Amino acid sequence: MPSSSPSPRPTISIVAPVYNEEAILPELYRRVAETMDALGESWELVLVNDGSYDRSLEIMHELHEQDPRVRIVSFSRNFGHQIAITAGMDYAQGDAVIIIDADLQDPPSVIAELVKKWREGYEVVYAVRKERKGESKFKLWTASLFYRLIDKITGVNIPRDTGDFRLLDRKAVNALRRMREHHRFMRGMSVWVGFKQTGVEYVREERYAGETKYPLRKMIRFALDGITSFSYFPLQLATYMGFFIAGLSVVAILITIGLRLSGSRAFYGQASTLVTVLFLGGIQLISLGIIGEYLGRIYDEVKHRPLYIVDEAVGFEHMGDADERSEAA
Repeated sequence: MPSSSPSPRPTISIVAPVYNEEAILPELYRRVAETMDALGESWELVLVNDGSYDRSLEIMHELHEQDPRVRIVSFSRNFGHQIAITAGMDYAQGDAVIIIDADLQDPPSVIAELVKKWREGYEVVYAVRKERKGESKFKLWTASLFYRLIDKITGVNIPRDTGDFRLLDRKAVNALRRMREHHRFMRGMSVWVGFKQTGVEYVREERYAGETKYPLRKMIRFALDGITSFSYFPLQLATYMGFFIAGLSVVAILITIGLRLSGSRAFYGQASTLVTVLFLGGIQLISLGIIGEYLGRIYDEVKHRPLYIVDEAVGFEHMGDADERSEAA
């Protein structure tokens, strides 16, 4: 049976970002409650409504009325998955915080293994996908390529084949709460903070219902956020391309002079000149685009806008600093 009143400070907080998941929320609550009650730990489920326009928020309120351990943070609009995770951590009160997707691809039953590792003394426990059911070969290939690429070009050892599904000790959560950059890559940030870390393998299930909220466009943007947040390699790549083209130009000049002196007519006409100009123009535009990505992120940071705006927070009435967390977001 659910607790009749919320615990002042639960041991475990489960944070789940929600965007149009009306068909999944009751089952998510059932599985989380079943797992946590079996563990015998005091807990709360923090559902972050990321601007849903279906019945998700209504169902969240119904779940809260049914069980006050379900708490709601509702945004004024859609701010994005990574920002929703951040808000959940801002409001979560547990000694450990577990981040889980609401689509049930990350099985709540794995929470027991994460908590076990935490009890053994680990402060960041990430879930490693040893198998991913129901995903296309293209998505599997691009995900594998991304994790191996980011492992090569960043100074942070981000574990391969991991998502946002992980447990964070309160020390790690407090460290992450001090990091307020707008373009967030939480799986990299949680590694960057350090502390004692380990992984737990699991099988990622198919989505329980509904459609994916990460189409190809969002996946590319997410990958760019991850790369630009932890690596200068794209900027260095522009420099490398500049030196490479300059070297080719020197070689081409020497070859052209030699052919002209030998009487060859191979480089007469405008075609070779136009091709060269177009090629160099393309390289310059690529380089400007890379610089623009970093410059745009700097522009977002210097505006000092809040990461998110909360429309309502339900179930946090006993926590006096809830409004302060919202204002400081």
